Amino acid sequence: MTGTGNEQARKTAEGLTYSSGFGNEHSSEAVPGALPVGRNSPQRAPLGLYAEQLSGSAFTEPRRHNRRSWLYRIRPSAAHPPFLRANRGEIRSAPFTECLPDPNRLRWNPLPEPADPTDFVDGLWTLGGNGDATQRAGMAVHLYHANASMDRRVFGDADGELLIVPERGGLLLRTEFGLLRAEPGHVALVPRGVRFRVELLDDTARGYVCENYGRPFELPDLGPIGANGLANARDFLAPTAAYEDVDGPVEVVNKFGGNLWTATYDHSPLDVVAWHGNHLPYVYDLRRFNVIGSISYDHPDPSIFTVLTSPSDTPGLAGVDFVVFAPRWLVGEDTFRPPYFHRNVMTEYMGLIEGAYDAKTAGPGGFVPGGGSLHNMMSAHGPDRETFERASAAELAPQKIDDGLAFMFETRWPLTLTAQARDAGHLQRGYDDVWQGLQRHFRP
Repeated sequence: MTGTGNEQARKTAEGLTYSSGFGNEHSSEAVPGALPVGRNSPQRAPLGLYAEQLSGSAFTEPRRHNRRSWLYRIRPSAAHPPFLRANRGEIRSAPFTECLPDPNRLRWNPLPEPADPTDFVDGLWTLGGNGDATQRAGMAVHLYHANASMDRRVFGDADGELLIVPERGGLLLRTEFGLLRAEPGHVALVPRGVRFRVELLDDTARGYVCENYGRPFELPDLGPIGANGLANARDFLAPTAAYEDVDGPVEVVNKFGGNLWTATYDHSPLDVVAWHGNHLPYVYDLRRFNVIGSISYDHPDPSIFTVLTSPSDTPGLAGVDFVVFAPRWLVGEDTFRPPYFHRNVMTEYMGLIEGAYDAKTAGPGGFVPGGGSLHNMMSAHGPDRETFERASAAELAPQKIDDGLAFMFETRWPLTLTAQARDAGHLQRGYDDVWQGLQRHFRP
């Protein structure tokens, strides 16, 4: 997209309106009278539209887990030509079999600059994952780096929902449900099967994507925290209906069974004039996260920073958690305040959106925005030597951490790399060195 195109996208993004509330039954119509009243599928839908249900769960799942939306569109989704297998570029899907699961701690610099031009789909690069996309179990970690908007192109993922975490450059997401603006510091959640196009608000865009094959993300239970705290449901913003009535060729890219498939439609599939339901996309500002922390002693477990969780059949054991390390106060008395040394049954992939992370300051290349680290299950990790020495000697006055925004995709199974991640030129060599020099201080 040219600079003029970026400016047009920015103007569009500035005028967006939303409906608030995660998991709510939302409804919206772009044209008055387009949404039926009293029934979902009347004999003749209003305004000559087609009624169509989009199901994100089985019909008979419990009501609290049931996800579905009714769409009222200019043409039904069934009106399309056959899909043909397409080049999947650098996108990979579970099961990941190119490499063995690796117990070593790993860290990457940001992705290299993309070829020109590269849109969001072509700019996706898979680091690894677990499970099996065809069994709707597990997750994948992708990164993206784009310098062009998707032009007459639409993407949908039948394998899982996409949690998009921008790190550089804003995005305008045109979805079947309407438009969302996602800037660095926001996350956008696009449910399984929902089609969308990504337009850039800046010259380039870079960030992270968690593809969740399992149960849809939901807000975590609060337990003893009580009724309030962490991510508030009302801060998740859903789009309002906005449709494209466009004829002419539009490429629709469908991720299905780990591969990309493509078909050329004679119209835009983003032609939904009205809708209602609870299977829909959202955007959320991570700075609105209500951080809960210790006000006496000890560093709390990072589970209290969970924004969204994809539950498994075992209570408390997530297929994947999305965790944010947002600005917060540290006030613990007689406490080592950075994260403690740890071995974990869960696997942690961490990324950095801005600033610095308080436990990762050293090493070749450092832990920088756009980069990431992987600590697979039971791999020992914790603050690097420089951080340990500084935190051990620090004066324990109240301290505000407000110069960084980091996050974590935490998953129940080991994360197996793709070959491209294992062999990447931006993989940091010698990451283990950040823990070298931790001295013996034991004095019996």
